[in-house]
Amino acid sequence: MRVIAHGGAGGAPEEPEPRQAVLEEAAADGAAAADPVEAVLETVRALESSPRFNAGVGGSIQADGVVRTDAGLMTDDRSVGAACSMPGVEHAADVARVVMEETPHVMLAGVHAVDLAAAYGIEVEGTLVSDRTRERWAEMDPPDPTDSREQTAWVRERFGGSDTVGAVASDGDRLATCTSTGGRWAAMAGRVGDVPQVGSGFFCTEAGGASATGAGEDITRVTLARRGVELLADHDPRAAAAAAIEQFESVTGSTAGLILANDDGETGSATNAEAMQVAVAGE
Repeated sequence: MRVIAHGGAGGAPEEPEPRQAVLEEAAADGAAAADPVEAVLETVRALESSPRFNAGVGGSIQADGVVRTDAGLMTDDRSVGAACSMPGVEHAADVARVVMEETPHVMLAGVHAVDLAAAYGIEVEGTLVSDRTRERWAEMDPPDPTDSREQTAWVRERFGGSDTVGAVASDGDRLATCTSTGGRWAAMAGRVGDVPQVGSGFFCTEAGGASATGAGEDITRVTLARRGVELLADHDPRAAAAAAIEQFESVTGSTAGLILANDDGETGSATNAEAMQVAVAGE
C-alpha cells in the first residue's frame, strides 16, 4: 500500500517538526491497512484527532462559536460519500464512509448527518475546540449569532484560513481518497467549502486520486481535485499536481495545495502556498 497525506496548505505552522511527525505516523499507519479505503481512513482519523491540524479536534470556529466538520471519501469505481456542517463530530471521514456504504446518497448535511453518524456508532458529542483555537477565538470579539446582518459584516472582515487534511492511497490496483476539515476561520455558521464537494476537495477514478487544500471557495470554482486527476492522463503525479496548481493560480490568484496518487502507486504534490506538509509511506 502506498499512501500520501497532507496537513493543509497555508501559512507556515508554528511547530512544524512535531506536526510533521504526526503526519508521517498517520501515513505509515494507513500504509499498513488492508485496502485503500481503510488506508485513507486510518490516516485521516489520526489527523482529525490531533489538535495540530484543522480537522476534527482543533477545527476552525465559525461565526457562532461552533466548530463544524466536513469530509469526502471516494474510490476508483466512483463510489462516493460526503458529510458536512456537523457540530460535535470529530471523525467526519467515518461519516462520509457511512454515507458511501450505507445510503443511496452522495452527501448528507447538518443535524441529519449527525443523526446518521450516531445511528452507526460514531461519536457525535466531541469537544472539538482545542487550547489553540480557544485562545484565538477569545481574541475575535464574535458577533450576535441571532443577527444575520451583523454576522455577515463581521465575517467579511475576519474570514480566512485554509488548512485541511487529506490522504490518497493505492495498492497498485485500487485507489481511494479522503479529505477532512474543520472549515475556514470565522466563516458564517453553516458555511460549506470545497472539502465535501466531489471534484473540488477530493476526486478519484481508475487513473488516480486527489485531495486538495487551500482557499476553499476558489478550489470549488475550478474543481481543483478533478483537474489534478485529469492531468494524470499526460503527466506523472508530481507534474500533474504542479500543472493543476499553476492553472488554479492563473484563474483565481489564490493559494492551494494538491496531492495525487496514480494507479501504479506513484505520488506527487504541489502548492503555491507558504507551506504544505506532506508525508508518503508504504511500498
